[in-house]
Amino acid sequence: MKQVNLNNKAKIYKPTKTAMQSGKGNTKDWVLEFDTRKNGLNLLTGWETSTDTMSEIRLNFISKEQAVEYAKNNNIDFYIIEPQKRKLI
Repeated sequence: MKQVNLNNKAKIYKPTKTAMQSGKGNTKDWVLEFDTRKNGLNLLTGWETSTDTMSEIRLNFISKEQAVEYAKNNNIDFYIIEPQKRKLI
């Protein structure tokens, strides 16, 4: 496997459900996602744009340990965002 040396950091997190979701679908896996850099505004469309294609990569893992192991094996700097516990009112 080819070693990747990246200058940007990746974040490892567990996605939360959106306000439009009633269930917990798509919230079980851990995600490794690269931080976006060099954001700009496309003058033609008015949309936000970036020349950094690494920001489009999103890898799903079953556990946090697997995501951390993948990042360490591929020399990727990372930080972990722990999920917040849900409050029942």
